[in-house]
Amino acid sequence: MVRFVTIDKHALESGYTQHAIRAKIRDKVWREGEVWVKAPDGRILIDAEGYDAWAASGLTKRAAASVKTGTAKSPRALSAKSRKALIAA
Repeated sequence: MVRFVTIDKHALESGYTQHAIRAKIRDKVWREGEVWVKAPDGRILIDAEGYDAWAASGLTKRAAASVKTGTAKSPRALSAKSRKALIAA
C-alpha cells in the first residue's frame, strides 16, 4: 500500500468524491500535515495513515457519546481502541 496518494486515487479508494475531499481540505476538516500534504511539485496528496486516524477518531467519539447517553449495547460491542479511549476519558 502506498502511503501518499492523489485526490483522484483517494476518491476511488475511499468513496468520497473529489469535490468532497477538496471541500474537507478547504474547510480545514482535514489538517495539512496530518491528513494531507503538498508535494514538492505542488500537488495535494492524501496521507493514508492520517486519513485512517481521522476516520477512526469518529468511531471513538461516537462510542463515547453512546456510553454517555446510555445507548451503548455492551463494552464488548466496542472495538478495543474505543474501549481504551473510554477508559482513558
